[in-house]
Amino acid sequence: MVVIPARAGSSRLPRKPLRMIAGRTLLHRTISMARSAIGGRTDVALVVATDDDEIADHARAVGCDAVMTDSAIATGSGRALAAAMAQAETPRFVVNLQGDSPFQPEGALAAVIAALQDGAPVATPVIALDWPALDALRDHKTRSPFSGTTCARAPDGRALWFSKTIIPAIRGEVGLRDTSAKSPVWRHVGLYGYAIDALQRFEACPPTALENLEGLEQLRLLELGIPVMTVAVDPPRFDSSGIDTEADISRVEALIALHGDPTPPL
Repeated sequence: MVVIPARAGSSRLPRKPLRMIAGRTLLHRTISMARSAIGGRTDVALVVATDDDEIADHARAVGCDAVMTDSAIATGSGRALAAAMAQAETPRFVVNLQGDSPFQPEGALAAVIAALQDGAPVATPVIALDWPALDALRDHKTRSPFSGTTCARAPDGRALWFSKTIIPAIRGEVGLRDTSAKSPVWRHVGLYGYAIDALQRFEACPPTALENLEGLEQLRLLELGIPVMTVAVDPPRFDSSGIDTEADISRVEALIALHGDPTPPL
C-alpha cells in the first residue's frame, strides 16, 4: 500500500496540497507520479491520507482513494499508519510518499516496493553522488548546514547511518577523484517503505536521543535495531527536495520551463 499524507495545515505554505504548480496541484502531481510508478499492478493500493474534506474531494476527483485521518496526528508516518489500519484488510507493507515531494527520482518508488516485497523491514532510496554533485552539496551546506542528508551503507545496501553532515569523511580524496567518477558519498531521498510491523514498532516508540540531535526520524529505526535497506536510484531530472515555500514553487516552475515537466499525465 502506498499512502500520500496530505494535511491541510502548513505555517509556511497554507493548504499546500492544493497549491498550483505549472497548471496542476501539488497533490495531483504526487498522485500522478505514484500511479505511474505503480503501473497497472492490482496488488498495490494507492490512497491519500488527509484531515481535510476539500483535499479528500480533490484526491477523489483526480481518481485516487482518500482516507480521513485525525488532525492531531503530527507526522506523515503516523498518518500513513492510520490510513493502513483503516483498511478492511491490513496491508503487508506501507510506503509513506510525502505529498510535497512530487519530483522523486524515476524508479525510486518502484524500487522501494520491490525491496519490501523481497522482505526488507524498511526500504529507502539513495543516490550515488559524483564529484561535482558532492562539491555542490558541500557548498550548499556552507549556507544551509541542515539541508540534505547523507547515508553510509554496507556493501549489501544495509544502512549503517544517516547524517546531516557529509559522511563518510574521505581520506585520499585527490587520488579517488583520479580513479573514479563517483564519490563514496550517498545522498538520501526522503521516501520510506515499511513492513507493517516495523511501522507499528516505529510509531510506538518515542523519538530517540540521536534522532533528536540530527533531526532525522530514520535514526530511530537504527537505534531500535530495525534494519533499513537502501536502494540505489538514478538522480532525478532536477532537484527532488520538497515544496515548502512560495519560493520553492517559483523555483520548480522555472525548472519545469527549462527542462520539461517530469510529472506523467494522470
